[in-house]
Amino acid sequence: MFKNHPIGLRVLFFTEMWERFGYYLILGILSLYMIDSAKGGLGLDHTQAAEIYGTFIALVYLTPFLGGLLADQYLGYRRSVILGGILMGIGYLGIALFPGRGGFWAALGLIILGNGFFKPCISTIVGRLYPEGSPLKDAGYNIFYMGINVGAFVCNFVAAILRNRFGWPYAFAAAGIGMFIGVIVFISGQKLIAGAKDRGDGSAAQGGVLRSLFLQVMLPALVFGFLGYRFLGHAFGSPQTAAFVAAALPVVVYYVLLWARAPVQEKGPIGAMLAMFAVVVVFWMIFHQNGSSLTYWAEENTRREAGALAPVLQTLYMDQDATICVASDASCTGIVDPDGKGSYWHNVVAAERPAAGQKATLISTELFQSINPFFVVVLTPVVVSFFSLLRRRKREPSTPAKIAWGMLITAVSTLLMVTAVTLSRDGEHKVSPWWLFWTYGVITVGELFLSPMGLSMVSKLSPTRVTALMMGGWFLATSIGNKLAGVLAGFWEKIPLVGIFWINCVTALAAAVVIAVMVPWIKRAMAAHETQVAKNSGGH
Repeated sequence: MFKNHPIGLRVLFFTEMWERFGYYLILGILSLYMIDSAKGGLGLDHTQAAEIYGTFIALVYLTPFLGGLLADQYLGYRRSVILGGILMGIGYLGIALFPGRGGFWAALGLIILGNGFFKPCISTIVGRLYPEGSPLKDAGYNIFYMGINVGAFVCNFVAAILRNRFGWPYAFAAAGIGMFIGVIVFISGQKLIAGAKDRGDGSAAQGGVLRSLFLQVMLPALVFGFLGYRFLGHAFGSPQTAAFVAAALPVVVYYVLLWARAPVQEKGPIGAMLAMFAVVVVFWMIFHQNGSSLTYWAEENTRREAGALAPVLQTLYMDQDATICVASDASCTGIVDPDGKGSYWHNVVAAERPAAGQKATLISTELFQSINPFFVVVLTPVVVSFFSLLRRRKREPSTPAKIAWGMLITAVSTLLMVTAVTLSRDGEHKVSPWWLFWTYGVITVGELFLSPMGLSMVSKLSPTRVTALMMGGWFLATSIGNKLAGVLAGFWEKIPLVGIFWINCVTALAAAVVIAVMVPWIKRAMAAHETQVAKNSGGH
């Protein structure tokens, strides 16, 4: 798999694998932890949990803007990765060690800050392992992306074992341990990535970048965020959403001004990236409903009985709280009132329920979130080989064309959920888990066409002086999409469920069309940028 690629890719692969192990472990259980009121969770309702989840994953991908800028100009990419990893590890352990809402908020803050340093910098280092114009860069990002999903696949099984057998704190602690393993891997492999340039060229530091950053971005973001929270909550559905949207505006303006002030030869590449960032917001809005809408669907509307596998797996990966009881049976400690809304069985027809007092073991909800990384690990070699075959035949699509195809495939995945919700009569009846399985399968193909290709495109197009900052722009788009995912999930109990998935479908199709229209322009910008880089290299 690593043949012909720089040896440093292995270091980054395993570092990211462990980091994503921790991050996706908490994403898999975060919503479940917040709505749990029986086993030490926070006891929030779905709307509150969706709001917090959406805001968290939005802020996690908003801070790479700041971390990328500081890494480009001051810290360097390697020190930023180490600092970010340590902060995230402390945050994961903080949820475990300091239960309750106060410790929860502080821990999430450390995770948000740490990811801001870690995420744009490790992605930038991947691109800098390769020489300019290398045809292997797309494949390198695909391999790196597979590392992300090896960790994301394994973590949910670990989370299920620990939270079912020992409790929530043990699952969150495992995320912290995984993060610190990733930091150790990265530190021990420094010699193998020494060839990757460790920061921008420094030209953007002139004029006091920190002072400008504070005055142009951070201070306005704080002021706008406060005003949004205080006065615009009704217009945006909640004060938290209003605060995020308002606070994100100065960051968006900063990127627009970066383009406006750029030298002539950089305007085309930066403009192409910003246009792509604006459109791929839709993909992340859909994709990151895996931890909210699709988790709710798995929890409430998907058949999760273990069946014949229960005796083998029930002590490891299963939720055993599905005992059927009658209201008058005081000796039964399971779910009372099987027809109540809070019961797993309320939307399972009576003929398919166990008898009163009989235990039925359920598959833990978070395990459904391992389906996507499973498909990433399985399909990445297939996708890489497919593009290699097309490259040999000189028919490989351009990077932006791959992104357009990814968005179209994403739209197809949403149609599967529209069908599932329709067959369930909008949640009136539970449906087969295969609907979720294949929804995740199809969207994974779209993801492999789109997400690693986006990272590769940023690496190819970014001016050297602001590479990590532009990588932060990619994650800014992710951040806004993540917040929109939480906003949509907040409608779970307010509108027909099929409406949520139709919104996903229509917006994905529209985004695919827009990207397809932009492909020729972005290809010209990439070609012009490569010519300029080659000219500059020849001049030295």
